[in-house]
Amino acid sequence: MKNKSIIQEAEDIQRAAEMVRLGARMQMLEAETKLSRERLLKIYKEVRGVSPPKGMLPFSTDWFMTWQPNVHASLFMAFHSFFCEKAGMQGLDAILKAYHLYLDHIEAERMDPVLSLTRAWTLVRFFDADLLQLASCTCCGGRFVAHAYDPTHDFVCGLCNMPSRAGKTKRAARAALANAD
Repeated sequence: MKNKSIIQEAEDIQRAAEMVRLGARMQMLEAETKLSRERLLKIYKEVRGVSPPKGMLPFSTDWFMTWQPNVHASLFMAFHSFFCEKAGMQGLDAILKAYHLYLDHIEAERMDPVLSLTRAWTLVRFFDADLLQLASCTCCGGRFVAHAYDPTHDFVCGLCNMPSRAGKTKRAARAALANAD
């Protein structure tokens, strides 16, 4: 039987509770803590008041390539890179700090978050697995998420070359109508 550290277990419980508050799925909790599935279920139910959603996590790099998720993913990765490179953080700590900063930025702009914590965690894992990379836009110079090994010498981001239907959702129409009143 392994010796369990009470302090490590308490830290795992705190991290699990924080991740649940931020919307993490069970797969992320299981991967990032040493707590049993039963313990994580109890934490999830206590924090959220409901059982966790079932089903597999999305596993496609393509979701991050559509224009709006790409902008949000690129913003998150800029924050994540800052915490890794400048603050010396790594792993889950860097992901959580970057995600908090992402949420603060989105809230300040009065926008809805597009990137969930689980998607952000998956995004970092895709970078770690060399499935995605950052590419510099030839127009604005910003760094945006792109498929790994795709040619990027003439890359133009979704903000400089916005799709014609961008921002024309029902939600945007309602917001425009509300602002007009």
